[in-house]
Amino acid sequence: MTQLDSKVPDGPLEQKWTKHKNSIRVVNPANKRRIDVIVVGTGLAGASAAASLAELGYNVKTFCFQDSPRRAHSIAAQGGINAAKNYQNDNDSTYRLFYDTIKGGDYRAREGNVYRLAEVSANIIDQCVAQGVPFARDYGGLLDNRSFGGVLVSRTFYARGQTGQQLLLGAYSALMRQVGTGKVQQFSRHEMLDVVIVDGKARGIIARDLITGRIERHGAHAVLLCTGGYGNVFFLSTNAMGSNVTAAWKAHKRGAFMANPCYTQIHPTCIPVSGDHQSKLTLMSESLRNDGRIWVPKKKEDAEAVRAGTKKGVDIPEEDRDYYLERRYPSFGNLVPRDVASRAAKERCDAGFGVNKTGEAVYLDFSSAIERYGRTEASVRKIEDPSTEEIIRLGRDVVSAKYGNLFDMYANIAGENPYERPMKIYPAVHYTMGGLWVDYNLQTTVPGLYALGEANFSDHGANRLGASALMQGLADGYFVIPYTIGDHLAADIRTGPIDTERQEFSDAERAVRERIDKLIEVQGSTPVDVFHKRLGKVMWDKCGMARNAEGLQQAIQEIRQIREEFWKDVRVTGTANAFNQELEKAGRVADFLELGELMCKDALERQESCGGHFREEYQTEDGEALRNDTDFTYAAAWEWTGDPGGSNLHKEDLDYQFVKPTQRSYK
Repeated sequence: MTQLDSKVPDGPLEQKWTKHKNSIRVVNPANKRRIDVIVVGTGLAGASAAASLAELGYNVKTFCFQDSPRRAHSIAAQGGINAAKNYQNDNDSTYRLFYDTIKGGDYRAREGNVYRLAEVSANIIDQCVAQGVPFARDYGGLLDNRSFGGVLVSRTFYARGQTGQQLLLGAYSALMRQVGTGKVQQFSRHEMLDVVIVDGKARGIIARDLITGRIERHGAHAVLLCTGGYGNVFFLSTNAMGSNVTAAWKAHKRGAFMANPCYTQIHPTCIPVSGDHQSKLTLMSESLRNDGRIWVPKKKEDAEAVRAGTKKGVDIPEEDRDYYLERRYPSFGNLVPRDVASRAAKERCDAGFGVNKTGEAVYLDFSSAIERYGRTEASVRKIEDPSTEEIIRLGRDVVSAKYGNLFDMYANIAGENPYERPMKIYPAVHYTMGGLWVDYNLQTTVPGLYALGEANFSDHGANRLGASALMQGLADGYFVIPYTIGDHLAADIRTGPIDTERQEFSDAERAVRERIDKLIEVQGSTPVDVFHKRLGKVMWDKCGMARNAEGLQQAIQEIRQIREEFWKDVRVTGTANAFNQELEKAGRVADFLELGELMCKDALERQESCGGHFREEYQTEDGEALRNDTDFTYAAAWEWTGDPGGSNLHKEDLDYQFVKPTQRSYK
C-alpha cells in the first residue's frame, strides 16, 4: 500500500499555513519566465490560478471546452461565497468557519486544509471587491451577508442570485488582462484527452480541437486540473450538460489516485423532475432557505388531493402544515445542512406526503417572509394600520429585491408564480466532494500534476456546506497554488522547454487516436444518451440519496453490463477529424461508465453513513447518519490497476488533533 503523505506541517493550527509558506521553495522572478504551466478548466479555480500564475511571471496556457472561459459552470452558482469577516458582529471567526466546515463534512475532511481555507477566506472578499465584483450592500453601504445551511451565523457574501457569475467575471477580467500581456495563451473549444507523464512527472497534455478535430500536443513543466466535478455521472443533475470527469479520469489512469468518489452531494432545493424529456435539472439557490419555510401537508388526504389537482398548497390552513425541518431540528430549522435537508425531504415523500404528481416534491413557502418583511417596511415608512394587501405588496418588493431573479427563473420553468404559491422543490445531484487526491500543496500522487477546486477532494469531507464551493475554488487559485507550485517548479529552472516530440507524447497521442477511432468504428444502433440515461438511473436508484450493500452490488453488475453493451452497440455519427458533438459525448460517457463502478465500489467499501454517503444499514434510531470513527476515519484513495473493479484502495488516516469528532446534531 502506498504511503500517502499529506505534507500538512506540524504545529498549532493557526500557524500551519504560515509555517508551510516559509519553509517551501520559491522560484526567482527571472526564472519564472523559463517555466510553462498548463491550466485545464477556466472556471473560478482555473481562471484565478491562471491569472495569478501569469501575474507572477510564469508562461501559462489555458484550456476549456467552452467557447469562452465565461461559460464555465461556475457561473451557475447562485447563493453566495463564505468568508469569516464577522461583518454582522454575530460572533463569527476563522475558527468558527473551520469548525462549521469540519462538522458539516461529518468529520471526514483534513483539518489542516480546512483551516487554511477558512484562514484565506477573508482575503478572497477583499480581492473580489478590488476587482469590482458587485456584492450586495446594506443600507449604510457596507457589504451585506446572509446565512446558509449548517451554520448559525451570517457569513455568506452574495450578488443577488448571480454570485458565481459575478465572481467569474472578476476572475475572467484578471485572466484576460494576462492574455493581453501575452503571458497567457488561451485555447477555447479544446478538450484534454490525456496527460503526458515523462520520467514520472506530468509534462503536458494531449488535447483535441473540438472545432477541427485536430489532436494537439502541449508541453509544460506542470499541469493544473481545474475541471470541476463529476455529478453528470447521474445524467440528471444541476451541472451544466458539458460538465464531465474526462480530464480527471485520464489523470487517474495515469497514476493520480481518486479519493472518496462515493461522496456525492444531493442539493435539497431543486425544481423536481417533470418527465423523461429532461436532460438536466435546475437548482434553486440555498439562499432561499433563509426566508422560505419548507413544509408538507400533515394529513395524507391533503397530500393526495394536491397530487390529484383538487387542492392547492395555499388552500391548506396553517394548522394542517408540517414544517418538518423546524419540527425535527428546532435549533437550525430550515438551515440544516444539505444532506440532512435532502434526506428529510425524501423521508416525507416516501411516507406519502409529496406534493406533485410524482409524489416527489415538498413546498418552499415565502408567504411568512412576505408578511414579515411587509410589516417591517410599513413600520419603516410610518404607515399606520396598513391593509393586508399593502403589507403583501411591500413584502413582495423586499423579497423581489433579494431573490427576484430566482423567482423569475422558477416562474419560467414551473409555470407558477412563487409570490402567490409556494415553490415545489426536491433533492437532486449537485456537487461531488470526492475527486483527485491531493496533498497540502494541491499536488496529486503524480508529481507536477495538481488539482484545484471541485476537481480535488480536499476540503469538504463527506458533505459541502452551502457557499463553500466558490470559496474553495478561489482560495485554491488565488491564495494557495501561487505559493505551493513553486516548491515543485524550483527544480525545473534548468529543464528548458518540454519537447513534445518525445516518445511519451507520441505514445499518448496514439492512445487517444486509437480510442477515438474505436468509438467511431463501433457503428452500433443505440445513441450515446440512451447509455447515459441507463447509467444515471442505476446510479440514482442504488448509489444516490441512500445506498445499501445489496443495491450497490447489483449496481456494479448492471454498470458492467451497460459498459459492455456500450462498446458493442453505441452509435457515434460523423467523423473524427471534424466538429462532432456525438463523439465528444461518447468519450465522456465512456469515462462515466468506468467512474460509476468505482463510485459504487467505494460506497460498498465504506460501511458507515457520513454526510452525503448514507448507507441504510448504518443509521441512528432517528434516521440520521451513523458514522464508524473506529474503522473509517480515513480518506479512501483509489489507484487505477487497469479496471475500476480491480482498483487498489489506499488510506490516508485523518488525525483530528484540534476538533473532537462527535455525532452531528442540528437539533
